[in-house]
Amino acid sequence: MARTFILWLHGLGDSGPANESIQTQFQSPEFKNTSWLFPSAPSNPVTCNNGAVMRSWFDVPELPFKVGSPIDESSVLEAAKNVHAIIDQEIAEGTNPENVFICGLSQGGALTLASVLLYPKTLGGGAVLSGWVPFSSSVISQFPKEAKKTPILWSHGTDDRMVLFEAGQAALPFLKEAGVTCEFKSYPGLGHSISNKELKYIESWIKRRMKRSSSTCLHLNCLKEMFHSR
Repeated sequence: MARTFILWLHGLGDSGPANESIQTQFQSPEFKNTSWLFPSAPSNPVTCNNGAVMRSWFDVPELPFKVGSPIDESSVLEAAKNVHAIIDQEIAEGTNPENVFICGLSQGGALTLASVLLYPKTLGGGAVLSGWVPFSSSVISQFPKEAKKTPILWSHGTDDRMVLFEAGQAALPFLKEAGVTCEFKSYPGLGHSISNKELKYIESWIKRRMKRSSSTCLHLNCLKEMFHSR
């Protein structure tokens, strides 16, 4: 089975190691050949935290985040470049781009969306958990054609009081305008957190795309064997 890479981006003030237990929830045998990476954001002053320094992928002017909240596009675009460097290295080591998945919670979800939509190649998928759209529609013109083919899974709790459910829903018209496929999953009663049900669905969602990529590789290998046997 082809190697799969999953990059998990944590939320504001959190850390990569604090999220590593998430991978233990992915029990399907298809994940045996999966490499996980849980990086930590650098420490930066954050506007919504009165300028106090904390782990943050980019500056967040306002929390709770709601429809119409201000955004700092320049710092988002810079953070996406750092994620792209990680993906570039993974692909250089031989991983098929369509077996690369980015997942993220809250601020990490917003960065997941930005990283996927600005990457020059089609990836396996981007899973956004309780995130938001971190830029205006004016950035859509910067999305590479191949990036628009990367599927998005959006999961959001209806009782989220940190990133309001309506802010998550606002991603749908944005992505439609951009020509990006998005599956939106709402979780009634869930606040700003991750549920086991949510993770199980993400597991199955990634697994379906892993199989598609793997079956393509197997098909090509069969054709090579048939050719060489003649």
